[in-house]
Amino acid sequence: MRKLLSNHSDFFVIAAAATEKTTEFYEVALGFEREFFRGPEGQPRHALKFGKQKINLQDRTTDTPTKAQHPTFGSGDFCLIAAVPLDEVLAHLRAEKIAIEAGPVARRGALGALRSIYFRDPDGNLIEVAEYAAGV
Repeated sequence: MRKLLSNHSDFFVIAAAATEKTTEFYEVALGFEREFFRGPEGQPRHALKFGKQKINLQDRTTDTPTKAQHPTFGSGDFCLIAAVPLDEVLAHLRAEKIAIEAGPVARRGALGALRSIYFRDPDGNLIEVAEYAAGV
């Protein structure tokens, strides 16, 4: 057996065609908090904070020495665990007129059975919000 060398995520990055539009969407859809910070060489950067992690945003003008080789708008597909019952998330998204692509549906996550819903951000990234089944 190999030794585990990493055990959780800190952040991930998505490409955003319009940083402000993307930031506003995540603030409204999921209650994320915007963060402005400076990159390693002082360049302006933007992120969305939630829980103990964040999503860094990169647009066409993002200048940083460490970024994906081919950032592509709409190529993200990720699952977030709901902080409230999934039915509350679903009701909130519907009230905000955010189209649900699928769900609630049964899925399998890192720790077991999930109940999930799917929707897209302004760039077309697929967002899954899920809750674990009782007992997980």
